[in-house]
Amino acid sequence: MSISITAPTRKRVCYFFDADIGGFHYGPSHPMKPTRIKMCHALVMNYGLYKRMEIFRAKPATKREMTQFHTDDYIEFLGKASPSTAHQFVKEQGKYQVGVDDCPIFDGLFDYCSISSGGSMEGAARLSRDKCDIAINWAGGLHHAKKSEASGFCYVNDIVLGVLEMLRHYERVLYIDIDCHHGDGVEEAFYTTERVMTVSFHKYGEYFPGTGDFRDVGVGKGKGYALNFPLRDGITDQSYRSVFEPIITAVMEQYQPQAIVLQCGTDSLAGDKLGCLNLSMRGHANCVAFVKKFNLPLLLLGGGGYTMRNVSRCWAYETGLATGVELGEDIPMNEYYNYFGPDYKLDVRPSNMEDLNTPSYLNRMQEITVQNLRELGGPPGIGIQEVPRVPMFDDMDENEDEDMENPDDRRPQRLRDRKRMTLWDSQMALDDSDDEDEGGRRNKEDNKTNGAI
Repeated sequence: MSISITAPTRKRVCYFFDADIGGFHYGPSHPMKPTRIKMCHALVMNYGLYKRMEIFRAKPATKREMTQFHTDDYIEFLGKASPSTAHQFVKEQGKYQVGVDDCPIFDGLFDYCSISSGGSMEGAARLSRDKCDIAINWAGGLHHAKKSEASGFCYVNDIVLGVLEMLRHYERVLYIDIDCHHGDGVEEAFYTTERVMTVSFHKYGEYFPGTGDFRDVGVGKGKGYALNFPLRDGITDQSYRSVFEPIITAVMEQYQPQAIVLQCGTDSLAGDKLGCLNLSMRGHANCVAFVKKFNLPLLLLGGGGYTMRNVSRCWAYETGLATGVELGEDIPMNEYYNYFGPDYKLDVRPSNMEDLNTPSYLNRMQEITVQNLRELGGPPGIGIQEVPRVPMFDDMDENEDEDMENPDDRRPQRLRDRKRMTLWDSQMALDDSDDEDEGGRRNKEDNKTNGAI
């Protein structure tokens, strides 16, 4: 096993992992396999990366925290739904698109969503409080979930929840999506605001979710702050890099974000079971390395990826890059070692798939995207304002406080109505944040582990 230093400046990296994530199962024939997160973690640990970063088990997200974006009734439904109770919620399943083939009801569904969302929110909180430079949550990146609807294997949108946490501390946040599929749920959530710019590189056409046309640029105050780069089948490392780097450079110049969220969906890798692009592991990881060079607070999240051995290879390699090292090509012994045969090498190589992204097509799309950026005329003029905080129990009398036996229950409706305000006009009025002096969400020492989880 060999590791070589690739960056002179070592970043403070926080890495979030919950061992329970591998115990969830969408179903035997479903392409989404949460086990891929454990496979990645096995590589991370056996390559020795735990020596170069802090490893945390995040506090699972509560219903209250999830309803900062999602509707109350939708989250309540997710909390009650299970295979044994599914017959009681037939109407709700149709309403929320849960229980269909893409988004089945499985044992522990809500706990799975809580783990995914908790890691992204806590990572965002630690970045916001300067507890780290890069935060990693490979269990996150579920970018298709909508406000009151599941979609594309995604139930709760951990990315939106993480960005909302960041918006309490940063004026402008940049979201970049390199998944093969369009990041529609995140784009939709921030389509009307200039405080978040969404940039998505994805396959477009007769392909899920069918959104992400280059003409979709946002509306109202958000006009111009949604950028979509539609790709065709088979794009190679060189072609991808030729558009990714100049566009992200232009975005940085025009938008001047204060923090970045990078969704690292690996279904854009060659050989993915559901993808149709042709990136190698290093071509995919180049996006991480390039974004890291801007030296802004960076939240790295997972996403799609359905060939498990390749997903785990890529995310382990990118974890190494985040810590400033390049992993050796020989897979170290680990509990999933046999999955990486017959060569037991780390690399994911491109195939001989034809690249339908001609230079003229890529140049035309790049010109359109850069022109849209120029029309912004620089970063939006958002004044520095203190983000209002909705008190948790401050405005209750003693009798009301006694009635709230479960601290995860939301406040009575009349109290929420009294504090209700328009999301953007109030500059993201978010709910309670424990241990404010220590960094947003709770990051107590008993959540932190040293070495193996």
